[in-house]
Amino acid sequence: MQAIILGILASLFFAVTFVLNRAMDLQGGSWIWSASLRYFFMVPFLLLIVAVRGNLVPLLQDLRKRPWVWITWSFVGFGLFYAPLCIAAAYGPSWLLAGTWQITIVAGSLLVPFLGQRIPVRGLMMSLIILIGVGFMQAQEAGHVGASELLFGILPILVAAFAYPLGNRKMMDACEGRLDAYQRVLGMTLASMPLWIILSIYALFSVGAPSGGQTVQTLIVAISSGVIATVLFFKATDLVRGNVQKLAAVEATQAGEVIFAVAGELLILSGSVPSAWSVAGMCLVMTGMVLHSYVSHAKEIKLPQQNIGA
Repeated sequence: MQAIILGILASLFFAVTFVLNRAMDLQGGSWIWSASLRYFFMVPFLLLIVAVRGNLVPLLQDLRKRPWVWITWSFVGFGLFYAPLCIAAAYGPSWLLAGTWQITIVAGSLLVPFLGQRIPVRGLMMSLIILIGVGFMQAQEAGHVGASELLFGILPILVAAFAYPLGNRKMMDACEGRLDAYQRVLGMTLASMPLWIILSIYALFSVGAPSGGQTVQTLIVAISSGVIATVLFFKATDLVRGNVQKLAAVEATQAGEVIFAVAGELLILSGSVPSAWSVAGMCLVMTGMVLHSYVSHAKEIKLPQQNIGA
């Protein structure tokens, strides 16, 4: 039960990303600052965590030994993941983004041939439930916005959904078990700094400096999603490591992101109540996530930790 509670709490803190990114966009904040400031703020917290665990020196040695491997897959896994998510915040409510983001589960299954494995057919069939659910949710938006706006709301999330698992898994393979999850997250954050610095310079001259409100909100996102949620989720998976049923249950708790995003949209942003079609879509997405998690781990005994969430 403790692991399930921690998993649910992690999904709550992950949902903050979608709600606050939407809030910053509604307040006129640039997506560039929303994306880059998050990673700037994550660095000191992650440095502290890795240093306290006594794992900083091996990470720095690996970064110095293979800088281009880190930079390449960090650009894919972090840059092409989070920048599009921030762009998409301009085209729909936070709950819609949180629900559509779960396409990353489908993307993860489709990417396995590029990692030298076979596509998990049973898991992919469960993923179709998620896709149908996303279609239901997007159906409501299609009636309120033009085709171009709907397209720009979906395409960035599709890019992010494929880039996130691809970059993270490639970096995990490159590390060959030498570095733990916290080291990888810090390493990829540091390796993605050139991208965020370049974007920040561009933003400074094109839209000006970020407002105080946007700075505070991105700090909250960095602490909430980048630090607290990740630590909670890893702690939850550690508690049930070796038990595939309990591990699947913990992973399935991340379906809570959609529910918490809805609550945040209504309470914080005074958003509109989702339609019946959207609610049905959310239920399908969460059901698909639960089924996918159980089917994926049905024959496994022990799983490595991976970067998760948003």
